[in-house]
Amino acid sequence: MLSRLRVDPFLLLLLAVLALAALLPARGTIAAGLDPVTGGAIALLFFLHGAKLSRGAILAGIGAWRLHLMVLLTTYGVFPLLGVAIVAALGGVIDRLVAMGIIYLCILPSTVQSSIAFTAIARGNVPAAVCSASLSNILGIALTPLLAAVMIGGHSSGSGLFVSAFTAIATQLLLPFVLGHLARPWVGGWIDRHKKLVMRVDRGVILLIVYTAFGAAVVEGLWTRLSFVDAAVIGAICSLLLAAILGFTRLLAVLTRQPRPDEIVLMFCGSKKSLASGVPMAGALFPAAEVGLIILPLMLFHQLQLIVCTAIAGRYARIDEQSKGSSHVLRNA
Repeated sequence: MLSRLRVDPFLLLLLAVLALAALLPARGTIAAGLDPVTGGAIALLFFLHGAKLSRGAILAGIGAWRLHLMVLLTTYGVFPLLGVAIVAALGGVIDRLVAMGIIYLCILPSTVQSSIAFTAIARGNVPAAVCSASLSNILGIALTPLLAAVMIGGHSSGSGLFVSAFTAIATQLLLPFVLGHLARPWVGGWIDRHKKLVMRVDRGVILLIVYTAFGAAVVEGLWTRLSFVDAAVIGAICSLLLAAILGFTRLLAVLTRQPRPDEIVLMFCGSKKSLASGVPMAGALFPAAEVGLIILPLMLFHQLQLIVCTAIAGRYARIDEQSKGSSHVLRNA
């Protein structure tokens, strides 16, 4: 029934976890006990990300370097500029942490799994999508904290936040990622055969992080800071961001005369922001009490991009089928 209604079961789980964190947030010794568990889960998540990264798939798509540069320019150039412009335009209308969350959303890497999946559905250049999305995530481990230090550092209440954050990123995210990729010759086959199990672990870790982060925000007085109007403003901003970046990538593809398969890669890899990377990074970059509110724009944007990109991928697929059908009719004639 959920598939017929096009409802993502993970979205329902995410909403359930948010409700649980709102009603029963972890406190005291339970919250303290969850901290090392969450840290270990994040390390496991990035170990699996590294182990899933296929060198063969990357080499197959690395030749489209102009396309990869355009994706990176969009992800780490155009997107952050849009975020800064929107926050500056709103001035003091939105909460400080929400403003930080919007900019944080804009400096995150692209997704890997969904970018590749939507590219495949739309009949795009899948090897190039694998390369672009993977490169975006690898560079994001360094670029996201760097951009955060430049664009958000002055707004954060954490003392020495981004100096210590680089150490946390290196030990908690980068090291497990590298170790996972080095271990691929031994564990890659098992991971490829158990993709559903790995995906469940992936999503389970995200849910755990969301529960602990949102629960900490509730304990620190989230509901005294976030109103219904604030939530509506966040939704409007995320919708505006997604529409603007999809329009930009489409225009860039037209201006640079990209073939349709590469246009699809540019749209999907350039417009996505990774929840799987963004939530753990936020835990390393920001004080625990701030993380829950900061990742709210990311969680909403993630669901919007899935819904909108599903429709776009389906449209590209239908156009491709119609084109092939017309060609078949012409050959038979």
